Amino acid sequence: MTRVAAIDCGTNSIRLLVADVYPATGHFAELDRRMRIVRLGQGVDRTGRLAPDALERTFDACREYAAAIEELGAERIRFVATSASRDAENSDTFVRGVLDILGVEPEVVSGDQEAQLSFDGATKELVGSDHLDKPYLVVDIGGGSTEFVVGDDEVRAARSVDIGCVRMTERHLVRDGVVVDPPAADRVAAIRADIDAAIDLAEKTVPIADAATLVGLAGTVTTVAAIALGLEEYDSEAIHHSRVSLEQVREITGRLLASTHEQRAAIPAMHPGRVDVITAGALVLLAVMERAGAAEVVVSEHDILDGIAWSAA
Repeated sequence: MTRVAAIDCGTNSIRLLVADVYPATGHFAELDRRMRIVRLGQGVDRTGRLAPDALERTFDACREYAAAIEELGAERIRFVATSASRDAENSDTFVRGVLDILGVEPEVVSGDQEAQLSFDGATKELVGSDHLDKPYLVVDIGGGSTEFVVGDDEVRAARSVDIGCVRMTERHLVRDGVVVDPPAADRVAAIRADIDAAIDLAEKTVPIADAATLVGLAGTVTTVAAIALGLEEYDSEAIHHSRVSLEQVREITGRLLASTHEQRAAIPAMHPGRVDVITAGALVLLAVMERAGAAEVVVSEHDILDGIAWSAA
């Protein structure tokens, strides 16, 4: 057994998982899992730089995580940073700050590495399952990018493209620093055009339409699932491996497109940090399902963070 700490720092959130991992048996005992919305990627699509206040929010979360890791006595730490820190001109400031606080350098992984980690995290527990057909299409909708991976027990093909819920929101739904509620039809059309172009790019590498089972990861997908399930509060156990139909995703996306900030914030299972970006994320999910010809999405609470933990062990 190896006690590991995995940290996933994305465009919108930073998450910690401390777990006892038994590589020989495939057993995984979770000790601590937590998440903070820090918006590290705030403004990166526009400025090309990590904002000082975004960096400080992220470093504050790192200090909290360092205390939890020390308390639980993790033997190994792996910190993976994704889209926002890949894109930023001042990523060296981010790297130095994380190293000072946690004692490890963040690994700014490539899109393909990110896709592999997401696939491993989502499918380790599905291997040998007799109720889901293969191959799987694993789709991880992040803040800055979306990863597409097709595989059986191993990855066949993977591609990361720059359509995330934060990136699409900032590019198309923000006017004078404020999210437009509800968005005009031309802005929605512009988002769909970007999403469709990115899926076209992904399909050059990944045979999206060949997949038998669509597995959806990350906050956009789990939040849509929580809405579909009518949860009064966020419940990971209820969400994990739930199935949401294409019709449900289409109806929820339409509802979100017609809503105001206040209406979205009033949804019981909605995390405050997702209120302004969930609409763009739902548009990505809907477009992926339509392109893949998927009648439903199998929702997984296990994703890149779990893949990082497996790799650390």
